[in-house]
Amino acid sequence: MVERKEDAALTAILHAAADPTRRTILTLLAHNGPTRVTEIAARFAISLNAVSKHIKVLEAAGLVERRLVWREHLIEVRPERLALIATWCAGLRSIWDLRLEALDVLLAKENRDG
Repeated sequence: MVERKEDAALTAILHAAADPTRRTILTLLAHNGPTRVTEIAARFAISLNAVSKHIKVLEAAGLVERRLVWREHLIEVRPERLALIATWCAGLRSIWDLRLEALDVLLAKENRDG
């Protein structure tokens, strides 16, 4: 099966966001804006190297981007990439809405018919 570009991007995003440490990093960046890698690492009880690996996964998924300001690496969240998750969830929600509406119709008919 050939995977569309959007599907591959969604898969990478969901994989990256599946890890609790990476979700915490995303939340931290969303709240604080661009943050130095060392400041991010200071929030965790894991090594700077481990945090750096998590950031690289987020970068590969396009969820964050790195800017080099002099010698400092600033990491910034890219919230527009999260829109792919929102779009996918909205599609699932619309399917369930249709199913629930059909169930409501069926239950209303059964109540009427006794």
